[in-house]
Amino acid sequence: MLKRALLPAALILLSSHAFATPADDSRAHFQSIASGNVTQLMQNYAEQAQFNWVGGPIDGLYAGKTAINTVWSKFTQAQGTQKVSIDKLEESLNPKGATVTANVFFEGKIKIKVRYVLTWREGKIINETWQIDPQLNFN
Repeated sequence: MLKRALLPAALILLSSHAFATPADDSRAHFQSIASGNVTQLMQNYAEQAQFNWVGGPIDGLYAGKTAINTVWSKFTQAQGTQKVSIDKLEESLNPKGATVTANVFFEGKIKIKVRYVLTWREGKIINETWQIDPQLNFN
């Protein structure tokens, strides 16, 4: 009898953890950047994703997973393992996808303040903007 009573509760717990929100996926994405694990990081991208990096030495528009992998490899090699702080994360959703914005502070070999915009469709990043903004304030 106890097993039957626990089964629905266990299923609810499993289902709530099985479906991460785009905000959760974005937090994980930022953590992957900080860890320097490019293989893990690249799992988030749709095949034809676009990455717009605004400011700094890697400034440019990168289209497709191969180009994005190259830029993240350069960045993570230059920065090493980093600490990440996330502030003002906001998520906008509709049935077609989600946009997540956040202020993200990466502390590695250099400190970088970033205004981040991620667009998600079907659980993958289709568009990413990394806007370096030295004026951002973090709580």
